[in-house]
Amino acid sequence: MKIQRYIVGLYGANCYIVSDEESNEAIIIDLGEATDEIENYIDNNNLKVKYILLTHGHFDHIAGVEELRKLTQTKVAISKEDAPMLLNPALNLSEMVYKKVVCSPADILLKDGDTLTFGKHSVEVIHTPGHTKGGVCFKIDKVCFTGDTLFRGSIGRYDFPGGDFSTLMDSIKNKLLVLKDDITIYPGHGDSSTIGKEKRLNMFLRDLMK
Repeated sequence: MKIQRYIVGLYGANCYIVSDEESNEAIIIDLGEATDEIENYIDNNNLKVKYILLTHGHFDHIAGVEELRKLTQTKVAISKEDAPMLLNPALNLSEMVYKKVVCSPADILLKDGDTLTFGKHSVEVIHTPGHTKGGVCFKIDKVCFTGDTLFRGSIGRYDFPGGDFSTLMDSIKNKLLVLKDDITIYPGHGDSSTIGKEKRLNMFLRDLMK
C-alpha cells in the first residue's frame, strides 16, 4: 500500500491518495482542493480511483470533490450525518470564509463499522463525532486516517456548529486510543504520529489516560 500526501487549500488540509500497488486501485481521502499535481499523480501512476472518502463535511476537506469526481467518475462517500454539508455552504462553513462550496449528493452514506475495499485492502469506518456530528476515521491495515478528530499533539476543534468537546473526547478515548500503539495516524492537518506517541505526549489526552 502506498500513501501519497498533498497539502491543499488555504487552510493546509491533508489530502491522501492511498493506492494498492498490485491492482492500481486507489482511494482519495479528504479532497480539500483539486490540483494539477493530484490529477497528474493519478494519471502518471495509472490509478483507478474507486472512492473519494470524506472524514467530515467542512469546506477545507471537500472543496475539490466535484471537480475530481467528474474527472474520475468515482463515488463519493461521507457519513449520513455530514452528508447535508456537501450541499449547503452554510453547513460546510464555506460561505463565511471562502468561496461557496456546493457538491452533488454523496453516492455512499457511511456508518460506524462499514467496510469498503480497494485492491486487497479493507477500509474500516470508525464513527468519531465531536468535531462534527458525523466525523469518521478510516482504518486501513496498520494506519488510521483521523481527519480533524485527532492530530499530532492536539485534538480537533469543537466550537463549530455540530461540535462538542465531551463527544470529541469520548470518541478519541473509546474509538482511537483503543487501537494498538503502533498504529500510524494520518490527520487532516499536520504531520503523522502513532497512537502510542499520542498517549504519551499529547497534553490534551492526559485526563483520558488516568
